[in-house]
Amino acid sequence: GVMYAGFLAGNTQITAASALVLSLGIAIQNFPEGAIISMPLRAEGESKGKAFLGGVLSGVVEPIGAVLTILAAQLVIPALPYFLSFAAGAMLYVVVEELIPEMSQGKHSNIGTIFFAVGFSVMMTLDVALG
Repeated sequence: GVMYAGFLAGNTQITAASALVLSLGIAIQNFPEGAIISMPLRAEGESKGKAFLGGVLSGVVEPIGAVLTILAAQLVIPALPYFLSFAAGAMLYVVVEELIPEMSQGKHSNIGTIFFAVGFSVMMTLDVALG
């Protein structure tokens, strides 16, 4: 939605082809995401149709969000850096807290997450400051 909003707003760096390629990449990524939802539902005894519907519904929010983003492009584009920063931070949190299990174990599991965030922030600050 953001790519199409930028294209429709006349950003010369965004082409229709690049917006389409990004959309296709997201659509391809939705297939395994839907399977991750559908397969456990089927294994728990749901019918094939209900399991498939659950997988489809897990991805239906993305096109809705894209349309809403295009409609609200004038409001979204100026705030885009902040939205993307928030999304990146949320994804980093998920990676650190859920996908690196050793860091999340033990009595003081939040210390690893906090120091990862501090280290990442220092490195990003140095990257921006030193070019």
